[in-house]
Amino acid sequence: MASSSSSSRPRKVLVLGSTGSIGASSLKVARDIPERMTITGLAAQRSVDALVAQVAETQVKQVALTDAGAARRARELLPPDVEVHGGEQGLVDLVRASDADMVIVAIVGTAGLAPALAAIECGKHLAVASKEILVMAGEAVMSAAAKYGVDILPVDSEHNAIFQCLEGDRQSEIRRILLTASGGPFRSLPAEQIAHVTVTQALKHPTWTMGRKITIDSATLFNKGLEMIEARWLFGVPMSKIEVVVHPQSIVHSMVEFVDNSVIAQLSHSDMCFPIQYAVTWPERVANSLPPLDFAKLAALHFEAPRTDVFPALDLARQAGETGGTLPAVLNAANEMAVDAFLNGRISFPRIWQTVDTVMQKHDIVHHPSLDQLIAADAWARRACSDL
Repeated sequence: MASSSSSSRPRKVLVLGSTGSIGASSLKVARDIPERMTITGLAAQRSVDALVAQVAETQVKQVALTDAGAARRARELLPPDVEVHGGEQGLVDLVRASDADMVIVAIVGTAGLAPALAAIECGKHLAVASKEILVMAGEAVMSAAAKYGVDILPVDSEHNAIFQCLEGDRQSEIRRILLTASGGPFRSLPAEQIAHVTVTQALKHPTWTMGRKITIDSATLFNKGLEMIEARWLFGVPMSKIEVVVHPQSIVHSMVEFVDNSVIAQLSHSDMCFPIQYAVTWPERVANSLPPLDFAKLAALHFEAPRTDVFPALDLARQAGETGGTLPAVLNAANEMAVDAFLNGRISFPRIWQTVDTVMQKHDIVHHPSLDQLIAADAWARRACSDL
């Protein structure tokens, strides 16, 4: 990651997924450090009213809505000098039309892949909050970034923490990366009660306020499994060097253990503004209004091993990450489908990982796949889930 933000002017940032929690935090950071960050474009799925309010605040002239009906409505509500791009292709069109030098990708699922690759081809740096981009196409994305000289900066708190711990390019000295997990709402729930978990219970995350899909992923630990695969690509380490440790307080956002047995950790309050700001201002740190830690009030920080016998998502993700090829894309797509089925009351909570396991076992893996082969594997996995 050779380039950096310039302190002489604000970084121009395009936010994909602006009406979600990451997008809202991105706008908050821009308000907090206007001398270092300005918003130049916004994109959402269908939240027209929220997007219109964000346009009024930021005064951007380029937006996109992937829902065609929402895009039509936005054109009626927004000033005539605001260009509205519609549909899935609208995200790519917005990226190409924008004068941003950084694109924050905070779109749930695989919809962020095409605009992310478009941003790289346009020479725009990526701040990635969507795990699926690197899980599905890590090899292709990182190769493209190297080809076009683009930085891929992690925005999710765990990978941003690892990125900070590794300042100085010390990958060769890593013994293991320790991704911290809150453990979700069922960290201590007896195994025999897991089958009776309800959607309402699963959506009550103990630490973070997030979208429905990622909240369920936290409850199953699939989010941490996806993060393991993401870390493999971001930091160029084998899956064998990536481990998960449960840390309910969510104060230590991740750690790196080096070959001399020393460990470096990154700590802060649970607020996505911290990693977003660091991605935007890197390699510099900038004063802000975020609260500092009071270690006397923290009192104690707890760590424990994940219960992989009860929550096998981590083992499934490790298998997919170690095997590579199209298998991570299949795992990701199957999980998306299974989570949607659970949220809509069609399957039980344990059926999420059981479905993913079944679909992974049925898949004929393609190694070193092209982008078309990855998309085909994603589509195959979705069909296989529908059949189940």
